[in-house]
Amino acid sequence: MRDAGGVPRPEGFLTLSASTGPAGLEQLGRAAVDLVVLDVMLPELSGFEVLRRIRAVSRVPVIMLTARGEEVDRVVGLEMGADDYLAKPFSPRELVARIRQCCGACRGGSERERTHPVGAAAPRPARASRRRR
Repeated sequence: MRDAGGVPRPEGFLTLSASTGPAGLEQLGRAAVDLVVLDVMLPELSGFEVLRRIRAVSRVPVIMLTARGEEVDRVVGLEMGADDYLAKPFSPRELVARIRQCCGACRGGSERERTHPVGAAAPRPARASRRRR
């Protein structure tokens, strides 16, 4: 698999990647994930629509990425249920810090709530153990 979202491999994340919204939803319909990194400007199905579909069935943490940094876009994404929003260009270190923050914050939810499979790009820390409750 190729690296997703500019996340450096040495950070220890296992990643899934999809280049379109429908491909991401299909791919993640088959895989449990800890977090979704979702680009707003996906072809075929916008990131906002992918987020809407994710939130219809899951509370998996979602970090939205966008080249559209206007306040209205950030507010819409957050109001639709994104856990964080990062405007491009961004540094890989900042994305990793936000991933770690979201993953740490989601540890309190049940395994089923966090990993119900739907979404787009989905990093998962390779070093993290998966505990069942």
